[in-house]
Amino acid sequence: MKKNEPLSESYYYILLCLSKGANHGYGIMQMTEKLSKGDVTIGSGTMYGATGNMMKKGWIREIMSDEPGVERRRLYQLTESGREVLHEEIARLRRLLENAEEV
Repeated sequence: MKKNEPLSESYYYILLCLSKGANHGYGIMQMTEKLSKGDVTIGSGTMYGATGNMMKKGWIREIMSDEPGVERRRLYQLTESGREVLHEEIARLRRLLENAEEV
């Protein structure tokens, strides 16, 4: 599945975080802030709008936690299509960096 356009930072970090395993929205928000060293903050409105759009695109799916005490917690999981989109974006970013280094 082709994405055709660059990902926003929010979409990129959500997919990147989910590449490490299923997570809930708040966990993704925390991991994004940690990975970006505070440069990228995803608010809850952005988070849930983005996850809704990515589910429609088939990049992520919602699953229920099987962890005791939080069985009803919604988790997001990367799909194979989402993994492809993430890998395409990483390759695109690498090309940009290589071009900058050539100049």
